[in-house]
Amino acid sequence: MFKAIFTNSFGILFSRILGFLRDLLTASALGANVYSDIFFIAFKLPNLFRRIFAEGAFTQVFIPAFVRSMHKGVFLVNIFLVFLSIILVLTLLVNLLPNIATKAIAVGFDTQTIDIAAPYVAINFWYLPLIFAVTFLSTMLQYKHHFATTAFSTALLNLSLIGALFLSEDKSNAEIVYYLSYGVVTGGLLQLLVHIFAIKKLGLFPLIYGGVKYLRVKSKKITHETKKFKKQFVPAIWGNSTPQISAFLDTFLASFLVTGSISYLYYANRIFQLPLALFAIATSIALFPKVARYLKNKDEEKAREYMQKAFWFLVSILTASAICGYILAHEITWLLFERGAFSAEDTQNTTLVLQMYMIGLLPFGLQKLFLLWLYSKEMQMRAAKIATVSLVTYIVFALSFISVLGVSGLALASTLSGFASFTLTIKAYGVKEFFDILRSKNTLYLIIGIVIFTFLLLIFKDFISAYI
Repeated sequence: MFKAIFTNSFGILFSRILGFLRDLLTASALGANVYSDIFFIAFKLPNLFRRIFAEGAFTQVFIPAFVRSMHKGVFLVNIFLVFLSIILVLTLLVNLLPNIATKAIAVGFDTQTIDIAAPYVAINFWYLPLIFAVTFLSTMLQYKHHFATTAFSTALLNLSLIGALFLSEDKSNAEIVYYLSYGVVTGGLLQLLVHIFAIKKLGLFPLIYGGVKYLRVKSKKITHETKKFKKQFVPAIWGNSTPQISAFLDTFLASFLVTGSISYLYYANRIFQLPLALFAIATSIALFPKVARYLKNKDEEKAREYMQKAFWFLVSILTASAICGYILAHEITWLLFERGAFSAEDTQNTTLVLQMYMIGLLPFGLQKLFLLWLYSKEMQMRAAKIATVSLVTYIVFALSFISVLGVSGLALASTLSGFASFTLTIKAYGVKEFFDILRSKNTLYLIIGIVIFTFLLLIFKDFISAYI
């Protein structure tokens, strides 16, 4: 288990380092202004659908269904063709009506800004069908316990964007955003190519070929499986949508605030997402196929044993990350972004947003772990209900805080929704079973460790502050 986790973590770390380099260069080139807001808007829409359809819901429903399927090749080809068709139609609609798509996610933009942003949105959206194909192939690799290709492939997107920034040096802001938009599509193509190569190397092409060859002949034999998949997929979409819709609403509400607010949310969320992806997401990806298999074989005790090991790993490292991120928020933001067009005021505003996000790192991370239990047991409807409560919580707090705290209030609302969803997820997993995990000497060690770590970090903060 831990070998797979560390493979994922190392790949994600490599990609995130390149991602921070990309963000550093983007912040230096564009700063936090209307053009940076436009690019983040343009890239946000395909990312929203990618995370809802391609990564979260699809993977969490597909793997358990694929494990149980009696005709795996036919099943996977059928599902791929159905979803790719839907995504291609959606992409074409966005390209035909880019102004409407842009207006939907940036209502606060005026007509002139919408007109400027619309072409970028159309270009960026072609990333969605590419990354869906990548995600589909990655689920096949996960089934074979191969994680390295997917973990490292995101680096190709970042390299592509870094290349675009270098090529657009000394260009106008509008031209820089064009280069970045085409860089997004190029990155998607590169990711797809390396996944095709990995599929070929692992000998999975015969499975795909067989699925294509016998699709018409055996399609009736998978009717029940596909119906069950589609029935579970709808609540899974909703269950995975909460953080994405919250991020969408963040952008929507931030577009009514001062210029740069969307960028403050983006830069802070990029820092917040590092430990979340590096540890929580990497762990859940590595653990999901194993837990699904154990539960399929009715070996719940073994599945819970893996959950317990992953819990203590995550709670230790995410707690340390949250404390570090909150206390050193200003120093981290200053180090990463304050140069070029990114001012000291931008650093201060991003710092406040980052601190609000960091409060919710532990519940968000642990929820990803316990959600995989729900999806492995095909409790998609329960997860969807939890997502609904979480979203309502976010909306209530976002509308309450935005006038008082501004953009940092949106981040705090997101954090509080994370606490709500984590609490309900634990209830679904089993409160007794959760407290059985906590009844361990590890709990005492954790508390002592938190106190010592916080004390040392505060001393360290005073030391480095003197030299900034």
